[in-house]
Amino acid sequence: MLVLHLQCATGEKDRLIAELWERGTAGITEEDAPDGRSHLAAFFAEPVEVADLAAWEPRWEPVEDRDWVEVSQSQWAPVLVGARFYLVPAWSREPAPPGRLRLVMKPGQACGTGWHPATQLCLEAMERHVFPGAVVLDIGTGSGILAVAAGLLGAGPIHACDIDPDAAFAARDRLREERVAASLFVGSVRSVRSAAIDVVVANINAETLLDMAPEIARIRKPGGRAILSGFPSRHLDRVRAAYPAGAEILEKEDWIALVC
Repeated sequence: MLVLHLQCATGEKDRLIAELWERGTAGITEEDAPDGRSHLAAFFAEPVEVADLAAWEPRWEPVEDRDWVEVSQSQWAPVLVGARFYLVPAWSREPAPPGRLRLVMKPGQACGTGWHPATQLCLEAMERHVFPGAVVLDIGTGSGILAVAAGLLGAGPIHACDIDPDAAFAARDRLREERVAASLFVGSVRSVRSAAIDVVVANINAETLLDMAPEIARIRKPGGRAILSGFPSRHLDRVRAAYPAGAEILEKEDWIALVC
């Protein structure tokens, strides 16, 4: 057994973890440092190509023969999010506590496992603003976890999109598996008709949210909500300036969500 060590910014961790699962890792452990960096250790039976991971300082090391899948899974404990969600790893059989909605985290599916603070902020905002029968659009759906959450909250119709075909295919498979009725397309918010959406959810990054501000305003119904996350607090003023005044601000571990 070999372990691949990688160093990354904490904000890059989710995407890098998804990439490692896609390359066939048997399991991953992670350790966050106070300086905003993270150390990932991915376990492989055989070496894989890592030339394209040079920016994250890849380093191979042989390790003792142990059940590294079990070691990796032990780091994914269930977590309470907001007042309504209970996030559990895919291998857990643990039921949700009374009054909670059980939402599965799948580390092998694109981005958005549910572990990241920005994703959890979106879930906290969604439980407050997504109502039964709401028309929801999940922009940059990644693994599809927020579209699934919308379904658990009783929304519908649910729409989801991503410009990355691989992410869209991963989300499609998840939505089918969990029997969530949602329309999914490869593309952007420009494909959505005006004044059609009750709740827009966009867990992306600051630059994309700035670019999308006019389109998000166009597609929202009068009185509709936009839940915007995926950026750290240092970008708050820029993002807030592009959207209507009086936005609600949620914060978790230096990550921000705006509700406007």
